[in-house]
Amino acid sequence: MLVVTIEHVPGHRVVAILGEVIGATVRPDNPYLEGVKGLDGEDPHLQAIIHTRQEAVARMMERARQLGANAVVGMRFDHRTIGGGWSEICAYGTAMVLNRRRGVRGPVGSSASS
Repeated sequence: MLVVTIEHVPGHRVVAILGEVIGATVRPDNPYLEGVKGLDGEDPHLQAIIHTRQEAVARMMERARQLGANAVVGMRFDHRTIGGGWSEICAYGTAMVLNRRRGVRGPVGSSASS
């Protein structure tokens, strides 16, 4: 599955636009629930935020696969605070089926080649 933040994928043609896909997850805003500092002295919030974003992207990719997509184009993140001290992290983009144009080589997986 190819996930890109740009609006088009050079060297590829759009076979089908399957629609918007969203992957969302929540995390507590309470630092005491996550631990104030790790034993190694590192701030656990940074790792928690990275993990939360990765989880949102994975959920978005799973939804795109369910629709039959091999790419998500124009991926973005959004977040909001929801009641009770929680934050929602959302990854979203457009699920598409892409094919490589003839003679184009690149890192896209075999599912995106023609």
